[in-house]
Amino acid sequence: MKMALEQWPPYVYTQPNGPPSGLDLELVQAIFKEAGCTLQLLPELPTARRQRQFELGELDLLLAASDTAERRKLARFSLAYRHESVGVFTRSANLAHYQDVRNLEILLKKKLSLLAPKVGWYGPAYARVQPELLAAGHLSTFLTFQQGLRMLEAGRAELILGDTVALRHEAKEQGVAIAPLPFMVLRAPVHLMLNKNSTTQAQLDLLNGAIQRLEKQGVLAEIRSRYGDS
Repeated sequence: MKMALEQWPPYVYTQPNGPPSGLDLELVQAIFKEAGCTLQLLPELPTARRQRQFELGELDLLLAASDTAERRKLARFSLAYRHESVGVFTRSANLAHYQDVRNLEILLKKKLSLLAPKVGWYGPAYARVQPELLAAGHLSTFLTFQQGLRMLEAGRAELILGDTVALRHEAKEQGVAIAPLPFMVLRAPVHLMLNKNSTTQAQLDLLNGAIQRLEKQGVLAEIRSRYGDS
């Protein structure tokens, strides 16, 4: 199956003069090996173009997908191979100021400023408060976590929302000390998304069998734990 690379550390990324690596890439490579299937890695593509090529049948596989009724029109989904989690963080030195912030609605009541990714789905709670935060002038967006953390360091906002593993990874890369607020915005399973037109149910069954065996053996858990993903 054909899959295009992307830059989404620590899930999938390529270091200068190094091979592609990352949590999701290691997981999918282990699953394909166990299933006896071949994974063909294609050059990196921007998100929108990668999605378009998938819709056109030029790509067979996308990673870390949420299983939705709309997507099932053109895709089939594997069993979950990990969970995604979305949280709100602040600079570690400021954490004590936000211990009573236990949901996103409190951000509105307290008029707290938030940084959040410009694109993506971050759960129903964020979808509810996002328009109000934006209208109140308390929401700023970023395209990459590198940019978002620089904005946090520069004082553009008090808090930053995003994928917890990706945020922690980029904070470590930048040497920025961040800490999570005491609530989770979203925790949900993610799946391998196979193109319904270019793959078969039999192939999906092979991958699902591999996921089940590797979970039972603890192989996938070991990979996830190395990246700080429980």
